Formats: sequence, structure tokens, C-alpha cells
Amino acid sequence: MMLIDFEGMDPKDAYQILTQTVIPRPVAWVLSENPDGDFNLAPFSFFTPITSNPPLLMISVGKKPTAGVSKDTRVNIEARKHFVVHIAHRDLAAAVTESSRTLPHGESELKNLELELVEFEGSGLPRLKDCHVAFACELYDIKEIGAGPQSLVFGKVTHVWVSDEAARYDDKNRLTFDGAAIDPIGRLGGSEYVTFGEILKIPRPS
Repeated sequence: MMLIDFEGMDPKDAYQILTQTVIPRPVAWVLSENPDGDFNLAPFSFFTPITSNPPLLMISVGKKPTAGVSKDTRVNIEARKHFVVHIAHRDLAAAVTESSRTLPHGESELKNLELELVEFEGSGLPRLKDCHVAFACELYDIKEIGAGPQSLVFGKVTHVWVSDEAARYDDKNRLTFDGAAIDPIGRLGGSEYVTFGEILKIPRPS
């Protein structure tokens, strides 16, 4: 048995422990608008939906390796108030990782990636053509927390695009979504991702 005491621990060590034990984590692949009108693309695995009324997603954005400099995603969202969150699938895992590279502010990750952007109806921004799910979001709030500080970015979902293979109506005409077709990657520790294996279906208590 191992008991780990977080009191006085270096934040880098705490990060390594948390990211290797809180698993798997969904990955938000976030598209935001740069100052010159092209686009920033970056992954975040401190990410979750938090409310349905209003419909909010939250991503936690840290600083660049340069001390005290906010990441472009936070800067862009704060300045232009909108962004798109994609759910990437296994074939895009290498591109997701490449898009995490630190670049000078305003330089687009898309220039190094063979990814196509398409119009996203209902959004002021485009979406990535190859993702099965995309959320159009408006900035709802930003909160800074911790000694970093870490920016908690809250986005209000205005529209969701889902590919035809991942959305369908059941025999009761209810809209349902196929997790296996979405084929999301989840983040583990370090450079590891996880993909769907067996899907367990256990009825909820009535």
C-alpha cells in the first residue's frame, strides 16, 4: 500500500500523480481565433461538462512554459468571446499531440497539420471536418484559481454538431448517440491515450 501526502508537494509532482490516476479524462480539442483571423488549436484534458441549465463546458487552462504568460487559448477566448470544442477520435491522436506544441502567440498550429476546416452552422468559427462531435461555445466566465494561477474557462454551448454515423433516433424516436462511432480518445498519464474497448451497459436503478 502507498499513501501519498500532498502537503508541501511540488506542483509538478502533484500534476503527475493526478494525471496518472484520474483516468481516463476526456480531451477538449479547442479551436479559437487568433488576432489576425487564423486559428489556434490546442488540447486540454482538464475538461468536463458542468451544468445543463445553462449548458456549460469547463476547460482548465494553465500557463505557457514562460512564467506568467497565459496560453493563447485563454487569451483568444477572453478577447473574442467564442470557441469550438471538438471531441477527437483515435485516428486524430497524433494530430492532437502535435497541436499541444508551444508556439509564439498568433501562430497557428493548423499550418503544421493536415486538417480541414469546414463551416459550422450556428457558429462564428469553423469546425474540424474529421471530428465526429463539435460544440460551438460562447464565453460565459473565466475564473482564476490556485497559485499558478490556472484559468477555468466556462463556455456556454450554443450549438452541437454530430456526424451522421454517431447520431440516430431509436425506436421511440429519441435522439441517441453512439459512443463507439464517436470513438473518443481519453487521456492517461504522460504520452498515453486510451481508446474504447468493451462497453459495459448496466441499467440505472429505477
